Amino acid sequence: MINDSREIRRGTLGAVQVRFFTFDSLKLESGEKIGPVTIAYETYGLLNKDKTNAVLITHALSGDAHAAGVHEGKDDPGWWDALIGPGKAFDTEKYFVICSNVLGGCKGSTGPASTNPKNGKPYALDFPLIGINDIVNAQKRLVDQLGIEKLLSVVGGSMGGQQVLSWLSRYPQKLRSAIPIATTIRHSPQQIAFNEVGRQAIMADVHWKSGNYYDGPHPSQGLAVARMIGHITYMSDKSMAEKFGRDKKDAGEHFKFTADFEVEGYLRYRGDSFVKRFDANSYLYITKAMDNFDASGGRRFDDVLRGIKVKVMVISFKSDWLYPAYQSKEIVRACKLAGVETTYCEVDSSYGHDAFLLEVDEETYLIKHFLKKIFYAYEVTGDYGA
Repeated sequence: MINDSREIRRGTLGAVQVRFFTFDSLKLESGEKIGPVTIAYETYGLLNKDKTNAVLITHALSGDAHAAGVHEGKDDPGWWDALIGPGKAFDTEKYFVICSNVLGGCKGSTGPASTNPKNGKPYALDFPLIGINDIVNAQKRLVDQLGIEKLLSVVGGSMGGQQVLSWLSRYPQKLRSAIPIATTIRHSPQQIAFNEVGRQAIMADVHWKSGNYYDGPHPSQGLAVARMIGHITYMSDKSMAEKFGRDKKDAGEHFKFTADFEVEGYLRYRGDSFVKRFDANSYLYITKAMDNFDASGGRRFDDVLRGIKVKVMVISFKSDWLYPAYQSKEIVRACKLAGVETTYCEVDSSYGHDAFLLEVDEETYLIKHFLKKIFYAYEVTGDYGA
């Protein structure tokens, strides 16, 4: 395992490394098969002797396997570093934490930019359409490879929450608990609409070339616009007002459509930064997987969950208008109707959808106590009640 607890300093994980698991092939829900498949992943903490302390973290659209710690020679911590580490929500002195880059991604896992073994070139649009369930099926292969019979918990926000619901509906026998955060059983028309505008921005870029751009300029402008659109939906009206107001940038050289307002400059910065680390085709594939996802499989979700023995905690945020609280309440209602032991927590935050990344204190309190209860049940009785 990656980190020896003796090397941990001041609640941080220190240097971590990405690992890779490759398997021969994966049959997709579409009926197509892809292979070989590589999944990039990181682990934090130590897996205990009984392999009962494993927690799977699932990332959102723009995330990756690097959830915590830092990579050698770099300063940027993982995207959920504030919650993963000694004494944190996911206490690596107690739990073995796993995070993998999704199938279709662009940070080490097989995706559109990966080499197609049939011709030695990037897959591009020859990469098959994937769904959230396919992503989870690949994760399950990784968990099985690690020799873990049951996860203590699977946890994720936004698209990560969709993956949690897929695990909950498809592989409840592999879970002790589940924590879906700021997510939904299925996308609303508005959520699909925002994703479609982002996809159209990419495909309208002159450099997209029907996905075949890997040997030339990438569709950076289109991807930057897609990210700008997305980032607007991640914030709230209040958080934007507090962060930017109507403040203007310092006077300087201007033309008619210069980014005069601070918020304009911020969005351009976000867009420009994103294109340096993300692949446009991955954005297309992953957002389509999100839009097509339906945890209920076309049935009543409570019917899907009926009879499962998994403890669930659902977290939402009051100012989140991209994944509004009513969608989390629909998950809770289905769980309750199915007889699943469920806790619901609605956090009073002004951060909007980004709250699942920023409300560290609230989430730490909720998650730490929930996991402690689940794990303590096993330590004392040898049974999770699941």
